[in-house]
Amino acid sequence: MKELVSEEMIEPKIFMIRGHKVMLDRDLAELYGVSTKVLNQAVKRNMSRFPRDFMFQLTGVEKEEVVTICDHLKPLKFSPQLPHVFTEQGVAMLSGILNSDRAIQVNIAIIRAFVKLRQILSMNKELAYKLAKLERKIEKHDVDIQAIFDAIRRLMAPPPIKPKPLIGFK
Repeated sequence: MKELVSEEMIEPKIFMIRGHKVMLDRDLAELYGVSTKVLNQAVKRNMSRFPRDFMFQLTGVEKEEVVTICDHLKPLKFSPQLPHVFTEQGVAMLSGILNSDRAIQVNIAIIRAFVKLRQILSMNKELAYKLAKLERKIEKHDVDIQAIFDAIRRLMAPPPIKPKPLIGFK
């Protein structure tokens, strides 16, 4: 089956807000092929499926931040409504309330994008840990190398000149 949406379309629409990777209701509605109003109405009819860790509404400041970051969200700047955002679990829950073939296929693609992002982040954490470990090791080597250079400089320094004895009678 031909893929409806690609990971390249989805990944730029995932943001980090309040420590969660989330997607805006507007972006999700676009991917599902419905209006934002229809998506939000379906969510309101099924609010018990969306606790605060699955979906939450942005504050005005958060909305401005998101609009500033993404060019495709410029129309949202003048909207009086504060958008809702959905975490990975919230997106998974959306598949249950938007029951169409397109919604199911798009949902699978979105979940795969979230999983890929999680894998990339875990690889970055592992890489950062290894880099910090290497830096500590190099710092220790720097001290050792500096000691070697100091020893070489001492060896290269000419020996101290002994004062010559005075010639003549004392």
